[in-house]
Amino acid sequence: MPKNRKKNGHGGIVGGLFLVLLSLTLLIATLLHGNNIALFNPKGMIAHEQLRLMILVVSILLIIAIPTLTLLFFTAWRYRESNTKSTHDPNVRHNKLIDVGMWLIPSSFMAVLALIMWPATHRLEPQKAIHPDAKPLTVQVVSMRWKWLFIYPEQRIATVNYLQIPAHTPIRFDLTADNAPMSSFWIPNLAGMLYTMTGHTNRLNLVADTPGDYPGSSAEINGAGFAGMKFTTKVSSHADFDRWVGGVQASGKTLDTTEYERLLEPSENNPAALYVTPNPDIYDKVLMKYTGPGGHMHHGMHY
Repeated sequence: MPKNRKKNGHGGIVGGLFLVLLSLTLLIATLLHGNNIALFNPKGMIAHEQLRLMILVVSILLIIAIPTLTLLFFTAWRYRESNTKSTHDPNVRHNKLIDVGMWLIPSSFMAVLALIMWPATHRLEPQKAIHPDAKPLTVQVVSMRWKWLFIYPEQRIATVNYLQIPAHTPIRFDLTADNAPMSSFWIPNLAGMLYTMTGHTNRLNLVADTPGDYPGSSAEINGAGFAGMKFTTKVSSHADFDRWVGGVQASGKTLDTTEYERLLEPSENNPAALYVTPNPDIYDKVLMKYTGPGGHMHHGMHY
């Protein structure tokens, strides 16, 4: 009878753990339902690839993690201080086969992960053009304190904390910063993040698949206004994008030197703003203002 009670006790523990895991899974599923959990709700080709890769890697890691954690729990339970029937003999000789397995199994998993991650890293490189034969829409991004300036050089318009792009079109973002600490440009529904730095340009390519509004932000803590350094990315049809561009060109404010210098002033929780840009080389001048002879940083910009 005591042995049966002991077995039933073990079964009760296992059953309790199962119920806890099941309840936790149902709770997480309920909290996620109907919400835009961006990492699990891809709306672009790059984001889809990143999610697929993330799920694959986590699944492989769980294959080794679950047995390892189960064995750890079993060992801790069996050799607990109150269990007088289990003994540990420190003089027992090591089993060479177990030693080999302890090194070979994790090494094999690391090799499998390397074979998956190496080509994926090159395939998803942010600077790599997605459709080399198609002409991309270029958007120049300047991070400031604490706002985002988006410049459309071909359309001669600019926006603050608002980004609109057409669906099914390659988008090329050129990223830099002006008079601001390093920030991280991120639209998690569409692609991964990439840093912006003064005097340096980064490039991020993506394609959006599904029309809608998606949140963007700085993923790098960069000062007092970090929490409000957010923007909306609107993915629309080509026709809606062209109509929007025409509306901005007709009614937007002019982004001249005075207005640009005003934007450079630190400010927080900035509303969206639309501009016409008569000077198509704003982005290049932002880069050049920090680079001079001998690599010295030059301040002040003149159009």
